[in-house]
Amino acid sequence: GVSQKMLIQQLRQMEGDGIVRRIVHHQVPPKVEYCLTDWGQALCPALDALLTWAAQRAEMAPEDPPSAS
Repeated sequence: GVSQKMLIQQLRQMEGDGIVRRIVHHQVPPKVEYCLTDWGQALCPALDALLTWAAQRAEMAPEDPPSAS
């Protein structure tokens, strides 16, 4: 899995890049939520396409290069 420290670093980076918004709930125990911004939502179709591409390539044997089409 991912360590909590690494997860926090990545979320803060994405917050700085405008991809996610951090929402702090002032309660006990403390609670923080993250949600996608409009910019983050706009990235979803591109990320879905990239994941589909990667999944298709993962099914290919290493000796089977992709066709030139």
